[in-house]
Amino acid sequence: MRLVVERKGELAALFAFGAAIFLLDIALKHFMVTAVMNPPRIIPVTPFFNLVLVYNPGVSFGMFAEWISAAPQLFAVLKACIVAGLLSWAALSRRMVERLALCMVAGGAMGNLVDRYADGHVTDYLDFYAGQWHWPSFNLADVAIVAGAGLMIVVASFQRDTATSQSS
Repeated sequence: MRLVVERKGELAALFAFGAAIFLLDIALKHFMVTAVMNPPRIIPVTPFFNLVLVYNPGVSFGMFAEWISAAPQLFAVLKACIVAGLLSWAALSRRMVERLALCMVAGGAMGNLVDRYADGHVTDYLDFYAGQWHWPSFNLADVAIVAGAGLMIVVASFQRDTATSQSS
């Protein structure tokens, strides 16, 4: 617990960063729905990127949509518990980069949680493609979640490499 108190300012800044991701995600979703995609359409931006409007009732790639629609409040509570766990982990972590990654994942997860709870789905608007193959549409919250998770993997692999080299 002493560790958390010693880094209170640093943690506040990281939690503010996670909150900024959350707020920016919600604002961008609202802007896309009310201004950019009104009416809904495909807006070509580059030869490999479009703006689109997709409502995803499931989790990643639309999976488990039936389960979520059957018990949306239960899913929201579960996800809120996960976010609380991520923030607790961030508060207790000794590594700045790990705390940053956890706050990125938590901020993105909150953005999608609030979107799903308020509207019954997550609003996606980024569409990357090659030829006729399209990656599933996504949003800023998804970018933060994937970037944070990727950063966690990098941190874990360096931590393992360091531990292995020290034990040799």
